[in-house]
Amino acid sequence: MANYAENRKARFDYEILGKYEAGIELLGMEVKSIRNGKMSLESAFVIIRGGEAFLINVNIPPYQPNNVLKDYNPLRNRKLLMTKKEIAILAGSEKNKSLTIVPISVYNKGRKIKVEIALVKGKKKQDKRESIKKRETDREIRREYKGH
Repeated sequence: MANYAENRKARFDYEILGKYEAGIELLGMEVKSIRNGKMSLESAFVIIRGGEAFLINVNIPPYQPNNVLKDYNPLRNRKLLMTKKEIAILAGSEKNKSLTIVPISVYNKGRKIKVEIALVKGKKKQDKRESIKKRETDREIRREYKGH
C-alpha cells in the first residue's frame, strides 16, 4: 500500500475525531499524476452537498503538461465515493460549525486510489504548543536511549 500524499499540517492544526475511507472520481491522467506523487492536499477540505461528498481545493497537476486538455483545471472539485450512511453521518456533523472535514492522506488499496478523510476540530494555540512540547520530549527520550 503506497502512500501518495499526506496532509501533515492537518494533524498539527486539528484534533482528529473520526476517520473515514473514500474513493475519488478521477480522470485517467490524474491517476497517473497521483501515482507519480504529484499531488497536494494543502488547504484542501470536504463539503457535503445534495447527498454527495466533494473534495475541494486539491491540486493535481497534469501528468504531461504539454499534452493536456485545454479546459483542464488542476483544482477542480472531485466527487468522493462513499456510502449513503457515511455521507449522512458527515452531513449531520458538518452542521456543527466548529467541525470540519479534511483529507488526511491519499493511498492505493489494490488498484484503487483512496483518500482518508477525517472529521476534525480546530486546535487552539495552547493545544498546538502542547503538541510541540510533547514532540520535543519524545525526541529527547529517543536521544537518551540511543546514547546508551
